Amino acid sequence: MASQGFAKAIVVAILAVGAGLILSRWLDASLTSQRMVEANAIAVPAELSPLAERGRTLFDANCAACHGEKGAGTDQGPPFIHEIYNPGHHADAAFMRAPRTGVRAHHWKFGDMPPVEGVSDDDLRAIIKYIRELQQANGIFYKPHVM
Repeated sequence: MASQGFAKAIVVAILAVGAGLILSRWLDASLTSQRMVEANAIAVPAELSPLAERGRTLFDANCAACHGEKGAGTDQGPPFIHEIYNPGHHADAAFMRAPRTGVRAHHWKFGDMPPVEGVSDDDLRAIIKYIRELQQANGIFYKPHVM
């Protein structure tokens, strides 16, 4: 009898691990498909604010190589036009800190982000304004982060 209970426990454990792996693969595929959004599918406001317009130029020069045209993402960096980067989950302070100190890989499988040299705090505020206006044009607004 005891061996029968042990066998059931083993089967349950194997099923739980298998379900976890399937869920993990599905989540990874879901996030990857989100990253694959084409830049031409990203809505741009008819008119950006002056600060965001400056931010667009700075983003293109300093961020687009990894984060893609209009923040669509590339094989080297995640998209900013994604719900995970809404202001309630990644506040502006996170966007200020990332190029200053770099970022340890955590949401995506792109590896660590190194610090970015030569971008001032004023430049970063303009870049953030551009990203936020793009996000809003694509339906991404503040949602409180819940763990």
